[in-house]
Formats: sequence, structure tokens, C-alpha cells
Amino acid sequence: MPVPAKTSHILDRPARSILADFRNRSLSPVNYMTALIARVEASEPKVGALYLFRPERALQQARAAQERYAKGAPMGPLDGMPVTVKELIATKGDPVPMGTAATDPLPAPQDAPTAARLNEDGAIIFAKTTCPDYGMLSSGLSSFHPLSRNPWDLSQNPGGSSAGAASAGAAGYGPLHIGTDIGGSVRLPAGWTGLFGFKPTQGRVPIDPYYTGRCAGPMTPTVDDAALLMGTITRPDWRDATALPYQPLDWDAPPADVRGLRIGLMLDAGCGNPADPEVVEAVTRAAMLFEQHGATVIPVAPVLTRQMLDGLDRAWRARFWSMIQPLPKERRAQILPYIHDWAAKGAEPTPLQVAEGFDQTFAMRRATAEAFRQVDAILSPVNPDVSYPAEWASPTNDPARPFEHICFTVPWNMGEQPACSINCGMSTSGIPIGLQIIAPRFHDVAVMTLARAYEAWRGPMTDWPRFDA
Repeated sequence: MPVPAKTSHILDRPARSILADFRNRSLSPVNYMTALIARVEASEPKVGALYLFRPERALQQARAAQERYAKGAPMGPLDGMPVTVKELIATKGDPVPMGTAATDPLPAPQDAPTAARLNEDGAIIFAKTTCPDYGMLSSGLSSFHPLSRNPWDLSQNPGGSSAGAASAGAAGYGPLHIGTDIGGSVRLPAGWTGLFGFKPTQGRVPIDPYYTGRCAGPMTPTVDDAALLMGTITRPDWRDATALPYQPLDWDAPPADVRGLRIGLMLDAGCGNPADPEVVEAVTRAAMLFEQHGATVIPVAPVLTRQMLDGLDRAWRARFWSMIQPLPKERRAQILPYIHDWAAKGAEPTPLQVAEGFDQTFAMRRATAEAFRQVDAILSPVNPDVSYPAEWASPTNDPARPFEHICFTVPWNMGEQPACSINCGMSTSGIPIGLQIIAPRFHDVAVMTLARAYEAWRGPMTDWPRFDA
């Protein structure tokens, strides 16, 4: 089992302090990478977070960064800093198996936007992180990758679909990790593993391929680590036709002064799994901190309905079945059965029913926009469930009820609002609990500054799980 982290370990320090030491040459990128490789090799047999971990290549890149620092000419603000990206984010020359044994994993012809920006700034993508089949589960279960586990309790699930990123971040594989989120896939696993996970406004971070609600975002131990990444990954890329016009936002803005703010507290998602009493208690305590620092906290009604969630489920099943149905039968048989069985039901609705289901994305968009008419921000749980077994595909483990656990997160994907998960406590079973902070569309910096404020009131996360002590 894991042991509490030694906070003095270089791998457990914030990214900016490491980069400062690289610049003043009190720490070399090679020594840092060597320490990271040792931790990964000690931990990975238990955690199962990584895909394409290539230590020799990473060391070679670290040596090149070290030479640039010696010459006083770093490549960019992240030069020599290790980072992981989710397997679904293409990196040139590497296969993108999409988490499933059913694909023919050909080498990607070019970096996806997020990977391209990281490489331009000198970051070292030392590994990619695992995800479930096609990124369609809130789980570390995959027909292609080894099972990813929650470092806080290896019998439990890290969540998903950015499962490996969550496992890597919580196990201390350096501070910088990036996942993707279309219904909660950054925030859900961040919540269950104690990380800060940020889903920006749709289009703030260029992404390819793009789709309604799909975003890329940081998963890091601290808010400041995520802010550092946002300065890099938000730079423009023509390939995302849904991207916002680039703005050089102040990601380093100080903690918010919440005095006078009206903040909504949403403890009922409207449908789906009800929030566990431990989750409700932790989120309520977090809301009280905002109140104690001068905000007015008021209850707000849910934005999601059963019709919305079921309509989205119906539309996504049909879309996904249209993608995998043309595959040869033997190839389809390699898809994780839970995903295959869920998608196969997509052949049953009529075209009218599928269209009506997709229209529920616009119903969510209207409801989420309306929620901010009376408040400046909203607090809610991230995950209604405390935890679930590592081998399960979802908290229900039932493909007939696949979305019951994304009830607090998915509306903000469809509404395009920025939202984050930040740890607000631990369950009695020792699993982190996430607080979701949501702001109106385009107010990404507001989420970050509110999270910085809460992080300062809460104090630093301690006792991270480690397997190399």
C-alpha cells in the first residue's frame, strides 16, 4: 500500500520552483528526470497510469534541455519540465489506440494542438496516460491498456476517462498532466484522486479532433501548476474550427476577494445518482468557507433533468454505434463489452428520437446560462459517489445506466462554462472528495482565482500516496 509523501522530495514540489532551479542551475533537468524515472519504475507496476513510457528518450531530451540552460538559452518557459498527455492527444509518430484493442494503431502524422504547444515551450512529454475504450468511460478499465488504479486505494477506481492522468498525478509522477473532458473526464478523476482538474470554456484550449463539449485541461496537484500549463496550451491552432479568438489571459491572477459575491450552492443535480452524505457534508463545509470570507451563499436549483440526460445518452449511443458498426465483426468483438453493449442500443432509436436527444445539448446550454442570472459562481459536488471498485466500468457498472454519475459535470460541457474540481475533504474510506467551482462562460480566470482562494483557506494537500518511499 502507499505511504505518505515526503514533501521535501523534488518530485513533490510545484513546477514553477523546479523551473526556477533549472534556470539558476541549482537543479538539473537530468537529475530531475532521473528521479522521476525511478519513481515511475517503482510505482507503475501497482498504479498502471502510463502508455509509451520511454525513459531513455526522456533522459536524452533532459540532457538537451540541460545544455540549453547552461548556455542561458532555454527553449521556452517549460524547458526540461516533464509532462504527460492523455493517450487520445496525438503525438507525432506514436500510435493513438484510443484505449481499445479494436483499433489499428497507426503512427500519428503530427502532434495534436496541446502536444504541439508543449513541445514548442520545451516540455518533455515523457509518457502518455491511459484511458478506457474510446474515452467513453469514467473508469480506468480498458481493453488495450493495463488497469489504472487509484493510488489512494489500489482496490478503487481513479475515475476517467482521463484515468491514467489522475493516477499519475496522485502517485507523484511530477506535477504536470493534461487530460480531456467531454462530460467530466478531467474533473471526475481529479475529484476521486485529490487533484486540481480544470475544464476551460469550450474553445479556450485548441483541440483536434473537436466535438460538442470536448475540451483539454490540466490535472495537477495545485492550482498554480494548472495556471502554468494554461499559459502554454491556450495558444492558438488553426486546426480547431471551434476555438475562441486567442486572449493572453492573466492565469497568474491572485486569489479572489469573495466579499460581496453571490455564490450558488447546488447539492441536487436534478437526476442521476444522489450525492453521498459524505460528499454533501464536504461540499457544504467548503461553501461555508466562502461565506466566512464574505460571500453570500444561496441554494440554487439543479440545471439537469432526466429528459436532458437520457436524450444525451440516446444521441451519443447512436453516434458511437455509427462509428463502430462499420468495423469488421471480429474487430468489434475486441471492444470492451460494456462499451459495445452500451453503443449497440444506439441502433434502436428512430432518427427523430436521435435528433430530439441531441437537441437536449441545447436545453442544457440554456439551463446553465440561466443559472448565472442571479449568481456570480456556483459550487457543487464533482462526483456524487464516494468511490467504486477498480475493475468496474462506472459507478453503476451497468451499461443501461451509464451517465448517472456525470450529473453534476456534464451540463457545463454542453453549456461551455469553465469549471474545476478541487479537493475539499476525504471520505471515511480514505478517498478524496472534489468540490466543483463553475463560472459563467468565458470567465475562466474567475474559476482559477476562486480556486486559488479556496486552496489558500483549505491549506496544502498533504500525505499524497507514494510507492517509492
